[in-house]
Amino acid sequence: MFVQVIRGRVSDPEAAREAFDGWVRDLSPGADGWLGTTGGVTADGRLVVLARFASEEAARANSRRPEQDRWWRQTAPLVFDPTFHDSADVRGYLATGSDDAGFVQVITGQTSDPDRMMDSVVRLSASLHQFRPDLIGGTVALHHDGTFTEAVYFTSLEQARAGEQRRLPPELQGALDRAEELTSMLSYHDLTEPWLFSPR
Repeated sequence: MFVQVIRGRVSDPEAAREAFDGWVRDLSPGADGWLGTTGGVTADGRLVVLARFASEEAARANSRRPEQDRWWRQTAPLVFDPTFHDSADVRGYLATGSDDAGFVQVITGQTSDPDRMMDSVVRLSASLHQFRPDLIGGTVALHHDGTFTEAVYFTSLEQARAGEQRRLPPELQGALDRAEELTSMLSYHDLTEPWLFSPR
């Protein structure tokens, strides 16, 4: 899998949502290899979008389409200071993700040891799930510069917040603390009304 991550700021979340709705409606049928998109806007206007493709070649072919260029030129004025991060190293845990998720939290950060980080995340999520049934799964895009973008899917915002208040067993809390030591510069983006698109 290959993931393209778009981040920026928007002043009109509804217009941004309409633009991405339009892409799915009008352009996705011709985007060979497109697997789906997760995105949304945080309460403070931060846009985060993860577009998934079967391969880097499929993503590049989509970017070269004239209609894709036209769409972005029309959409770009809605997004302030956009940044783009690609990843050909995409990994998942538990059920990975779901279009039925009611809440998605996107975490960005840095890691000096991505393999060790992912090993910890996969093992930890398996143990954590019995205490956090609201956790559906996650997708992690590892970028070449040592940064990562992780989308964590939950059943709902309310259940996720309630789960955060649950006290974990000491051994599980310790494992969680050790996993966090493998990361730095963490930033959290809460998508309380996530955009979840998949091919029809």
